[in-house]
Amino acid sequence: MLKGFKDFILRGNVVELAVGVVIGVAFAAVVNSMVTNLITPLIALVGGAPSFSGIRTGPILWGNLINDVLAFLITAAVVYLVVVVPMNRVMARMKPSEPPPQPTRGCPECLSDIPQEARRCAYCTAEVPPVATGSQPAG
Repeated sequence: MLKGFKDFILRGNVVELAVGVVIGVAFAAVVNSMVTNLITPLIALVGGAPSFSGIRTGPILWGNLINDVLAFLITAAVVYLVVVVPMNRVMARMKPSEPPPQPTRGCPECLSDIPQEARRCAYCTAEVPPVATGSQPAG
């Protein structure tokens, strides 16, 4: 039983997930600090109030809800602009280019497209005569 637990804990994706959670918590602290100490005061300069927490209807604290929604939207925007957009660009650059299309011709038996240099159809296994050097591909 302990061996199975050790194998589970040391499995690659569990360790990667744990590291991701720790990094995520640290990154969340940085983003929350940026929202609290930089972006919210800038909004307060424009709007005139540093917080919406004074808005309420009886016991319902609408202002706190507005503060939390704004903090979430600002956090999501920062994460999108700082993490997601750059990572998408990096992944697009790392993606291998597609190989050029291989010239094909039709199989006379089953009418499937097969590579031009093929001597046997991959679909119906019929023998296919070689292509003359001066002819154009069918597909």
